[in-house]
This record gives sequence, structure tokens and C-alpha cells, in this order.
Amino acid sequence: MEMSRKPRTPREKYGEELRLRRIAAGLTQEALSEQVVCSPTLISHWEAGRRLPKPDDARRIDIALNTDGFFVRWLADLDSKFARYFTVVAELEREATEIRQYGGALIPGLLQTGTYARAVFEAYRPNYCPEELDEFVVSRAKRAQLLSKSSAPVAWTLLDEAALRRCVGGPRAMAEQLHKVADMAAAGRLRLHVLTLASGAHALLESMVYLLNFADAAPVSYVEGLHTGHLMDDPASVAACHTSYTLALSDAAPQRESLSLVRAIAEEHEHAQHRTQH
Repeated sequence: MEMSRKPRTPREKYGEELRLRRIAAGLTQEALSEQVVCSPTLISHWEAGRRLPKPDDARRIDIALNTDGFFVRWLADLDSKFARYFTVVAELEREATEIRQYGGALIPGLLQTGTYARAVFEAYRPNYCPEELDEFVVSRAKRAQLLSKSSAPVAWTLLDEAALRRCVGGPRAMAEQLHKVADMAAAGRLRLHVLTLASGAHALLESMVYLLNFADAAPVSYVEGLHTGHLMDDPASVAACHTSYTLALSDAAPQRESLSLVRAIAEEHEHAQHRTQH
């Protein structure tokens, strides 16, 4: 029965702690809202984890509940550098015991090098500034540290050959990127499989998908499109995504063949780089 519950995000835990501290202080949502100078509805949103208070609100919460800066300090840890629709996913993946990711058009974010990530950000931000891109790249690099920890989740990675051949950031950047993926697979940091172009149509052809499994909560799935993303926790929808992933995986090359193919395509990019230099 425990496995059926939805995984709790850090912001939901923040909200639950706020609710418990408020009750312990003998305050209603209305009474707390008067001291924080906001509406009772906003208190409700915070406690449900639907929204986060602003720093000034958190400071007034600490004063009202006599919590000595507790909620201000915790709020700083919840400040997200990710797109609004991906924030909850980034929080949940830290709790995952298994990750299954698919890259159809590009290498998934958890595996990206800084150079590759920067090229991706540049491509869809027409009026960017270098400092802003630096922040995005650093944020993505910090997120990627998840797979370098001793407690890292099991990471299944399914890549379309098209993502390996698309020259993002130039031949040198692509060679570096593909060698990183291959090195991670060779070191046992991820289970790597490639859907070759020769495999034709497959079950994930229309969309990327990201599957997260947890030790003490039900699994979730996430799909993303242009400027939007959708997190699913409905059991039927999550099961359908897992089925699609399994079907696509059955059409992919085995691990050893996939690793060799990634290395070979990396060398092709390197050769292309040498040709441009002469």
C-alpha cells in the first residue's frame, strides 16, 4: 500500500513542515496570514507545496512561528534555476532509485558536457547574454552530479542514433560529448543502448520520455515539448510510458554494440574536425 502514494517533492515537505509548525504554534491559516501579511489562500498554497513563499514572506513566517530563520534557510535550498515546468522533476530525480531516459533529438541533460549544453541553450534563446548562459550551464552541471555519487540511481539511457550524429556545438564538442557518454557507460554509471537509424520506427519516435522509480513511492513519468512539460503520476499513464520505453528498448542495439557505435561516431566527428582544420 505504501508504494501507491505519490512521491513528495522538497517543496511539499517544506509546506508540510510549515503546516506542522503553524499548528504547534496554535495558529490558524487566517491568524498566520495576518502576521505574514498575505491571504489565507496563499498560506494554503504554501502548505500544499503548490507555491513557495518569497524570501520576505519566509522571514515573516520565521518571526511569527519563532523558528529562528529555519524557513528562510530552507527556502534558499529550494530556489530553482530550472524552467517552471521542470522544477518538480529536478526535485524528484534526487530521490529516484532508478532513472530511465530517452534522447531522440539530443543528448539528455544529465549527460551533457558544458560545451554541448551551452550550444543547446544558445539555439533556443535568440536574445541571450553570456552571463545568463553561464548560469544555465552551471546549473545543468550541478544537476548532472547526481550520477557521479556513490548512491547514484540506476540510469538506463536510450539514445537515438540521430542524437549522436546531429552536430551540436561543432565536431569537437560532439566528439567530447559522445566520449563522455561512452566513458560513463564503460565505467558502469549508466546502461547504454542506441536505437540505430536502421531500426526504423519505434515506440518512442514521437517524444522524449523520462521515467523515475522510487524506493518508497509510486513511479512517475515526464514528457516534454517546446516550452512545456508534463509530469504524470496516474498509474495507467505511467505504465503506458514504461511499456513504450520497454518496446523501444527491445529494438535497440545491445550494450556492447551501442558503446562501440557511440565511440565510432565520436571518431567520425573527430575526423570532421581535422578536415576543417586543413
